[in-house]
Amino acid sequence: MPALIAGIAEPLLSITDTAIVGNVELNPIEALAAVGIAGSFLSALFWILAQTRSAISAIIAQYLGANRLNEIKNLPAQIILINTLLSLFLYVLTLFFTESIFKLYNAEGLILSYSVAYYKIRALGLPFTLFVFSVFGVFRGLQNTFWPMVVSIVGAVLNIVLDYILVFGITGLIPALHIEGAAYASVLSQMVMAIMALILLLKKTPFTLRFQLPFNREIKRLLLLSLNLFIRALALNIALYFANSYATKYGNNYIAAQTIAFQIWLFFAFFIDGYSSVGNIISGRLLGEKDYKNLWNLSKDLSKYAMVVAFILAIICFIFYIPIGNIFTDDTDVLTAFYAIFWMVLLMQPLNAIAFVFDGLFKGLAEAVTLRNTLLIATFLGFIPALLIGDAFGLKLYAIWIAFTVWMLLRMLILVIKFRRKYLRIT
Repeated sequence: MPALIAGIAEPLLSITDTAIVGNVELNPIEALAAVGIAGSFLSALFWILAQTRSAISAIIAQYLGANRLNEIKNLPAQIILINTLLSLFLYVLTLFFTESIFKLYNAEGLILSYSVAYYKIRALGLPFTLFVFSVFGVFRGLQNTFWPMVVSIVGAVLNIVLDYILVFGITGLIPALHIEGAAYASVLSQMVMAIMALILLLKKTPFTLRFQLPFNREIKRLLLLSLNLFIRALALNIALYFANSYATKYGNNYIAAQTIAFQIWLFFAFFIDGYSSVGNIISGRLLGEKDYKNLWNLSKDLSKYAMVVAFILAIICFIFYIPIGNIFTDDTDVLTAFYAIFWMVLLMQPLNAIAFVFDGLFKGLAEAVTLRNTLLIATFLGFIPALLIGDAFGLKLYAIWIAFTVWMLLRMLILVIKFRRKYLRIT
């Protein structure tokens, strides 16, 4: 349960922005589209850079299982410093090309202006978020999901409150900041989460942030794992880029509807990813202990639990199909486009559940090459061809979600088959 709650913090920040921005009085469709486009690019940066979280979690878990934790005491400080410097460099670099970046998403006019304004503020939180992710990776490796849950709850609640106050304002006290208010709310929440994560790292783990040379002998393996996961995350975000770019090309109503659908999909993904996190945490320890029987049993148990959660989430959303859309916007054209494809988002959930569980297991086993190749195959031989074919037949948002379904199906099949072939025979 702590892993489930901790996992939904970042998507909850994004889905709150989406819901509140979609209900502003001034240009709500353009504002909603801008949050979707800028949020998609930010998610790309977060996911690509945050892959060290999984790498450090896997390595710490394996050393914990082998009872050799003292050998990597200086590793977290080294990788956290590398992450922070890299995130600062990317933030400064992207500031010079922000408008050009969002033009690649087919954004123009007011949507482009809103996207640039939102990104320039929201991206300030990039170093804070990556720091938090790195600390979460340390706690995961130590088999502790409680403190990440606490930090996540505080960040999510604070973001909701600040979102409402800064977007709509308080008469006579705080002016309504519109879309920029949502960006400021996220940054302030991420800052608070980073401060909490720092204090907990120093007080609740055997590690410090004191940087020491020489580099730990595991830094090379960690960076190699991270590099393969970077490539994996890059392939993942190429799929997301194509989805948002094509939705923007179809028109403002379509990108607004796509933003709502994807934020819900993302929320479900991170919710179910709580079980993936458990797989990430425990599989590394079991591998360190060479306990392959329980590793196999873990894969079966997590798959069952994740499937049940996925079915429950999907059923709840089918029951509240219409009210869910009304939370985000009251624009009839946007809602029509959204309702037309929302059922596809829901039917994908059991498929996603299995894919995410095995994704987490392979991360914990430090099999980054398998994860990299899986995403490359799923994106370039599955998602993009399906999207192009669907677009050629004029399916618009249907084409995007058919492509997502093909993408997740390939991810699931490749990882399940690979896991069964390798670990079933040695249990």
